[in-house]
Amino acid sequence: MFRRDLVKAGAGVSLLSLLGSAARTGAARAAEAPVASSAVGAFDDSTVRQIAEHLSQRPYRAPDQTLPAAIDNLNFDQYRAIAYRPEQALWHGQNLEFDVEFFPRGFLYRPRIEIYEVVDGKSAAVAYTPDLFSYGDPRLRVTDDLGFAGLRLRYAINTPGVMEEFCVFLGASYFRAVAKGQNYGLSARGFADGTGNPKGEEFALFRAYWLEKPQPGVDSVVLHALLDSPSVAGAFRFTIRPGDMTTFDVQSYLYPRTAIAEPGIAPLTGMFYFDANDRNHVDDWRPAAHDSEALSIWTGSDQQLWRPLRNPQDLQFSAFADISVRGFGLMQRKRAFADFQDLALNYEKRPSLWIEPVGDWGAGSVDLVEIPTPNEVNDNIVSFWRPKGGLAAGREYAFTYRMYWGWDTPWPTKLARVAATRVGAVTDDPAARFFDIDFTGAPFDNLPADAKFHLVPSSSAGTIRNVVVEPNPNIHGWRTTFEFAPGDARIAELTCVLANDAGPVSEQWTYRWTP
Repeated sequence: MFRRDLVKAGAGVSLLSLLGSAARTGAARAAEAPVASSAVGAFDDSTVRQIAEHLSQRPYRAPDQTLPAAIDNLNFDQYRAIAYRPEQALWHGQNLEFDVEFFPRGFLYRPRIEIYEVVDGKSAAVAYTPDLFSYGDPRLRVTDDLGFAGLRLRYAINTPGVMEEFCVFLGASYFRAVAKGQNYGLSARGFADGTGNPKGEEFALFRAYWLEKPQPGVDSVVLHALLDSPSVAGAFRFTIRPGDMTTFDVQSYLYPRTAIAEPGIAPLTGMFYFDANDRNHVDDWRPAAHDSEALSIWTGSDQQLWRPLRNPQDLQFSAFADISVRGFGLMQRKRAFADFQDLALNYEKRPSLWIEPVGDWGAGSVDLVEIPTPNEVNDNIVSFWRPKGGLAAGREYAFTYRMYWGWDTPWPTKLARVAATRVGAVTDDPAARFFDIDFTGAPFDNLPADAKFHLVPSSSAGTIRNVVVEPNPNIHGWRTTFEFAPGDARIAELTCVLANDAGPVSEQWTYRWTP
């Protein structure tokens, strides 16, 4: 994180007009949107930054969530029955690589989100009309100027000439995307505040979006977003490129209204229900069910860490302190149908999401929050970067990063990788646990017949015993096993790395054991 000088010129937006927008557009409309008429007109890359900075200097005003009686209490099925008409998509039929559809308000998505189109350096509001949607129940069609709840981007990501949804911005500051051939899984957020704190966290909201109209033949699209919450305002610029690996280049600027002790930068949110490493309290016919199986970290000191996720009995908070982190992500390495055996949910097709900082983020930690869940409906995993010392009020903080939505990390590694973690009982010691960790990868290519490896394990408590290392020809890798006897410990941090006589050959496996 670092401070930048505030840009005061060239925004094409009058901050005085922002203050006076209620008088010109009506107090009710001003209460719904902090941007209002100030967002219309000349637009460049500094516009949303100036709006966010100015917004941070004013008291927070929550968006109006009032809805007409006919749609005030929609259930999930009723909400899904209100469908955007594809032929009404923004940029439809204009020979562009993208078009945009919008979500109606209702159900969980009540606030009105302002949406603008930017063409040739000028922005204008995207007009709302109820005829943009079809209605499974005609009684849900109301004539009020409701506006939108969010948006979806479409692109011919799988089949030439066939436009498909690949990215959604909907709800708080949540968004998600897929690469070619994938299904939706984990989500990202613009900002997190107090995640894992028993007092509860604060959810910021993307209150307005600006869509830059792309030129014909251009396979990227730029989206700007205005973030707002009681504690912070912010400006985001996303450059989005769908494909075999879908990438987002993110420029973010945060303006805290108050000091933020527990900020989360580039937060990732997913679901882990169970797998072979953690299914003690799950009775399910499938081998596994999760969006992501592990947190991966590439540290500033060039270590590569692999932390299998858990669905714990009690909330668990882990912090991996680092300086100048190179990247982190919630990863899904299991890519075979047999890994999950779920014809409907296809967990093997869900994206991994890797965050690559651009520039030096300084000192802080990659944090992981694991929340107990009784089913696979709830997102219970959150990870993010927490800057050391938090964020001070009245300053500007800039974080630039690239997001990779895809099948794996965007960079190759010469290290062996963890292919599986399995945990089970020890027959003659009910208190102990048996660990099986399989490794695969480049170090095992063209090995001599007498190749030998050993495991270097450690534990913060208890005892590790009966370590075995042996070839696993079924995966062209190596299997390592050991027993862990916790003794009187109620928590233990386990680590291990596979090595030969020259030193480590694998990423570092790390695991939190709790009873």
